[in-house]
Amino acid sequence: MTLRLVATDLDGTLLRGDLTTSPRTRAALDAARRAGVLVVPVTARQPIGVRHIAEDAGFDEWAICSNGSLGIHLTTGEVLFEEPIAVGAQQRLVAALAERVPGLLHVSVRDGGEGFVAQEGYAALASFEDHKRDVSTMGGVALAEVLAEPSLKLVVRHPEIGVPELLEAARALGHDDVAVTHSGAPFLEVMAAGVDKAWGVARLCERLGIDRDEVVAFGDAPNDVELLAWAGHGVAVANAVPEAREVADEVTAGNEDDGVALVLERLLA
Repeated sequence: MTLRLVATDLDGTLLRGDLTTSPRTRAALDAARRAGVLVVPVTARQPIGVRHIAEDAGFDEWAICSNGSLGIHLTTGEVLFEEPIAVGAQQRLVAALAERVPGLLHVSVRDGGEGFVAQEGYAALASFEDHKRDVSTMGGVALAEVLAEPSLKLVVRHPEIGVPELLEAARALGHDDVAVTHSGAPFLEVMAAGVDKAWGVARLCERLGIDRDEVVAFGDAPNDVELLAWAGHGVAVANAVPEAREVADEVTAGNEDDGVALVLERLLA
């Protein structure tokens, strides 16, 4: 394939368990850049979370954040697109889901990914690893305030009920004005209808004149499935969930064993 863009997930894919980029993986990313290939992090994280690892991985250009709903340039701050959930759509989802699963807590991510509006009580459930944010800065407001403005991503969490059960309950509602997924974190992630990582990367490729057949994508989690299926060459790491492995064109080594680097080294040879 002619390789022009690398679209890679971060947590569980490119990054090791300690959230660092191995020397071999960094060398492979740098080799791709020297060859004129754009390397793009495509993540559930917000820009604040990408910045934590940007220097280690060499990211200083475009990033697709919030599961595809935000495209932003990490150096200039230029926003290529934002695709938030409409207020009415998120309010309807939350009201309907509360009838099935009482006790849910929510966060609205907005304002270019910089805004983090958490419902009162949410911070007590969270850790820094969940959102790459200091828990002491999360605050807490009434649910009505959380839902009062459009969200790039709406987080839905329960103190006791796990993500699989929450995902089943949310999808059973049949609301077609939102998209619901999860990244392996302990909460659901809700975006506007039709928005996923593939949608976001396709928007960037349209801007840059890159064909999907010129894209190699890497991922491990349920929120990577659409991207792996869309890309010209989709690669799941060995530790990926079954649904990601099933749609991938190739399965490489795991995130602890330089799986991304192994593929890039071969494609760039």
